[in-house]
Amino acid sequence: MNVALVDSGGANIGSIRYALQRLGVEAALTSDAAAIRAADRVILPGVGAAAPAMARLRNSGLVEVLRSLTQPVLGVCLGMQLLCAHSDEGSVDCLGLIDANVQRFDGRDGLRVPHMGWNRVDTVAPHRLFADKAGNDWAYFVHSYAVPVGAATLATCDYDGAFSAAIGRGNFVGVQYHPERSAAFGMAMLRNFLSS
Repeated sequence: MNVALVDSGGANIGSIRYALQRLGVEAALTSDAAAIRAADRVILPGVGAAAPAMARLRNSGLVEVLRSLTQPVLGVCLGMQLLCAHSDEGSVDCLGLIDANVQRFDGRDGLRVPHMGWNRVDTVAPHRLFADKAGNDWAYFVHSYAVPVGAATLATCDYDGAFSAAIGRGNFVGVQYHPERSAAFGMAMLRNFLSS
């Protein structure tokens, strides 16, 4: 299995690589277009801000590369948000692969931002990522921006209102939570992604 981890400047690279190693997969961190195109699976990780991450992808010549991929692609946390059309974080246009916009939690009624810690994930649409799960599983989140529930939503989470915990369109799928830090649920999801 040839897995490419796209170098978008995210801070969770090490933990994702370790999780993949536990599944028997060595993933290369790369910004090389040919290596990304040749991969069996592509993971777009990210912990950070949307505008610098998109600038890094543009400067590396990877925006059109990512848009043209036909193999399964997984966006994690900020990587999921980058799959969307636009992010309010820095008011930046993203990859536009999934028709959704990213909005900041408004912090109303004393809501703590960022949303950080364990929370329930409820699957709302069938998808291979959740093939062996019935929903109502727990995952680990760290984020200040989220994708509202919409047509692309595969799973939701409630943080003073529902938001998209997972989204997808075609071969592109994203999760707002960190599967590499989400115990058995996260590992099962990564395993499903690798075998999809």
